[in-house]
Amino acid sequence: MHISVITIFPEMISAALKEGVIPKAIENGTIHLDAVSPRDFATDAHATVDDRPYGGGPGMILMADPLAQAVSHVRTQNNELTTRTVLLSPTGSRFDQSLASELADIEHLVLVSGRYEGIDERFINEHIDYELSIGDYVLSGGELPALVVIDTVSRLVPGALGNRLSIEHESFNNGLLDCPQYTRPQSYAERDVPEVLLSGDHKQINQWRRTQSLARTWERRPDLLLEHSWTEADLAWFEHHSMCNDS
Repeated sequence: MHISVITIFPEMISAALKEGVIPKAIENGTIHLDAVSPRDFATDAHATVDDRPYGGGPGMILMADPLAQAVSHVRTQNNELTTRTVLLSPTGSRFDQSLASELADIEHLVLVSGRYEGIDERFINEHIDYELSIGDYVLSGGELPALVVIDTVSRLVPGALGNRLSIEHESFNNGLLDCPQYTRPQSYAERDVPEVLLSGDHKQINQWRRTQSLARTWERRPDLLLEHSWTEADLAWFEHHSMCNDS
């Protein structure tokens, strides 16, 4: 997979990707990544990429043409790949694990990081396939959201992680929050590891983990339970849990 980030601060992207799993995936060739500045495509001596908004108002707006030239450049560099261009924007669709899975199937993903008060709408109309938001809050720019998307999507690309099984047990991959996890020592701060995890009975362990995930999701993120396919064991747990709460 090839990921291109369009940003006026490419150093933010390269600096954040020096440690962890994703740099290893870049090193072994599973992920290819570049960060390109629209300043490189500005037409004046000052490499201007922003200007005042028409109609007045505070702040500056990123100009359409330098962004368009940057996108065209990375598309041309990867013209043999299927490309989709994504704008990180507070007005976009909420980014989640399902969207990450869709993006992981794209050969060339272009992430455009906004700055200042926004981006000329004509660039968005002409060049953006999707707009994504990582949450309902305000950031200084799109670089941090771009890094969130890079990390989330890259983990799903085959070969990026050493152990694919770790993905299957993470929060949100099965629509639920992850269960509690424990490691050595067996006793810590007067709290012991649950006995079932020491039993060696993998069927019971898997059942315990499933019910713990259900309980944690019920308590912390009940909205995730609205659209889900349930097993008979899950439904039995819900019935028992509801009866306990009613009593």
